[in-house]
Amino acid sequence: MNFKAFITLTFLTIITSIVFAREVIPFNKDWAFKKGPFTTDVLQYGNIFSGNWQAITVPHTWNAKDMQVRNDRFTSNEKFYVGDAYYRKTFIPLSSWDGKRIFIKFEGVNTNAEVYINNTPLSAKKEKENLSYDGSRVNGNYQIVGRHQGGYAAFVLELTNMLKYGIENEILVKVNNEATPQVIPVNHTLFPMYGGIYRPVELIVTEKVNIAVSDYASSGLFISQKEVDKKNALISLKVKLENKNHDAKNIQVVSTIYERNGNVKTKQSTAYKLLPQGRQEVIQDVFIKNPHLWQGLDDPYLYKVVTQVVADNNILDEVVQPLGLRKFELRTGEGFFLNDIKYPMYGVTRHQDRWGKGSALSNADHDEDLAIIKEIGATTIRLAHYQQSDYFYSKCDSIGFIVWAEIPFVNRVTTLEEANAKQQLTELIRQNYNHPAIYIWGLHNEVYTPNAYTIELTTKLNDLAKTEDPYRYTAQVSGYNVIDHAVNNNADVQGINHYFGWYNGVIRDVDKWADQISKDFKDYKIIFSEYGAEANLSHQQEIVGDVGNQWANPAFFPEEFSTKFHEIHWGTIKKHPIFLASYLWNTFDFATPITALNVEPRNFKGLVTFDRKLKKDPFYWYKANWSKEPVLYLTQRRVVERANEITPVTVYSNIGPPSLFVNGIEIKNFVMGETDVHYIFQDIKLKEGDNIIEVKASKGGKQLEDKISWHYVKNNPKAISKDGPKDNKSEHIGL
Repeated sequence: MNFKAFITLTFLTIITSIVFAREVIPFNKDWAFKKGPFTTDVLQYGNIFSGNWQAITVPHTWNAKDMQVRNDRFTSNEKFYVGDAYYRKTFIPLSSWDGKRIFIKFEGVNTNAEVYINNTPLSAKKEKENLSYDGSRVNGNYQIVGRHQGGYAAFVLELTNMLKYGIENEILVKVNNEATPQVIPVNHTLFPMYGGIYRPVELIVTEKVNIAVSDYASSGLFISQKEVDKKNALISLKVKLENKNHDAKNIQVVSTIYERNGNVKTKQSTAYKLLPQGRQEVIQDVFIKNPHLWQGLDDPYLYKVVTQVVADNNILDEVVQPLGLRKFELRTGEGFFLNDIKYPMYGVTRHQDRWGKGSALSNADHDEDLAIIKEIGATTIRLAHYQQSDYFYSKCDSIGFIVWAEIPFVNRVTTLEEANAKQQLTELIRQNYNHPAIYIWGLHNEVYTPNAYTIELTTKLNDLAKTEDPYRYTAQVSGYNVIDHAVNNNADVQGINHYFGWYNGVIRDVDKWADQISKDFKDYKIIFSEYGAEANLSHQQEIVGDVGNQWANPAFFPEEFSTKFHEIHWGTIKKHPIFLASYLWNTFDFATPITALNVEPRNFKGLVTFDRKLKKDPFYWYKANWSKEPVLYLTQRRVVERANEITPVTVYSNIGPPSLFVNGIEIKNFVMGETDVHYIFQDIKLKEGDNIIEVKASKGGKQLEDKISWHYVKNNPKAISKDGPKDNKSEHIGL
């Protein structure tokens, strides 16, 4: 064979292999949408499918506006639309797909979905018989493909035997986002369930011999890291396989681990006779010598695992998954260790919604959130309170964030949610099993009575998580600052959400609490899983007390109280190793459409505004404490109107002592605050009128500056200078 012929044959072999491998086809464009409420009159039911439909592109939600703004047209029980809506899309399956397997994958539909296919005309007699919804057809015409309950996990349905190849087919999706006692979350209280197909959709086409697609919408490949150190790594690959032919097939399962530069690190091939009955598993144990470890933000090194099903030199199917080799360890009283190296857990939380879009986000939206989180200096993210986009988890892998992933068993117990909670936990784990960033599975958040039921269900969820994934931690979370609360300590880690000075007590109570639990619960794994205070940037106040104004009417949430709250809380957390990690609440403001705490249906505890345009003072507090980037920042820049002639000036500097200038005059004396980046210049005297406050500092030959302007007038009618309330006896209610 000459060289040219060899090249041609090789090229044709590659093409043949590609033809036989799976196809993944985006299915997001050219959908039509229609929102209810719809008639309940059976005789008029067909009208649902006539009339005008809105042309949309997925991701889409119908609540992007009404869940984010106050709407006085609705009663207190009807602030936004929940109920039925329909999506439909026509497409032509290729004739070449006949004989293959075709699946449709929805990454997120909130909350309950019914998927139908093909509006097939029926005879008049059949039309009359099937006019009412009988559970298998809607309006007598569409055949049901399947259902899914829960708005945050992906799900897959097979279309193979329902399609008409080479001609037009129609997919119809009925979506309902009403809260129900059987499906978690059971209410819209903590966060909204934005209705819609709000994450991407895709078609997956495989051969009849394939890696499982519909195993709880997982990849079908599970990478377990059994032993990892800097010299050796032992991993186990579990590949789930299916054969829809009429006879057994002799196959090779070939798994190749690639370095970042494309070189092969190791390769393993396993011969297997794949029977035509049931889903089967092939296990491959792989030893890796001198592994390049995944070291968080410092070195988020990823290998690539490519697992192929090969028969007769043809690639029948292929799945690609990330591999970041690492070992997580939570050492009681010491902290978090990554590959036996102590690693700081600077934690933030994140809700996925944003202003004007709800939860229907683009990858660019996710990237912006990740960039902001990285800027603040965070090392770990609690993705609360539900499974989030696979794209987001994947980016955390490649950036190096340590991730807490959880299910939306939150806020309330109905005693009817057990089956769905188990389903959603299984989905969460199987769909995200291979993300190296995830170190812990969250089982619930702030659920209590009836205690016996909650304890039993938490124990079952913990057992389920450990069965699905014995290599990661589990966590449960309480909103009480009582470590040994009746329903606590049924998982590996106990999380505590508490807001000292905001929902109860005064801010400094956090010091006493941290001291006490350090003595009484020194053998427990404890994470401070939420803490925060609201900050509305349109609310400003020169002097704040030790108690928040959360029940004020009208609502008044000064930024300055939130700043003080975070200064004190982080100062306490930093000094108490009893907290193996901590997570401030929240990185971004988010919608809370049914709560009555605010004029706007929003939680203002974010360090960044809902639209991501403005970063609040506490953002820079954490950036100065956490980030390796130089920070020099003056607080209270939005408290422009001043009524106090004598005032402190606060500076955050992680590059050493700053020089302060007030109206051109240098002020040299300062005291240190809660941490070593916290500089307070006391008793600064302002002049009548405008005052220019400047600060300068330098490091490594580079000088940083910051400047703000204050306007002081004695008895200034525009200034709010009074102190806040002195004490708060209320309890945390989970908002």
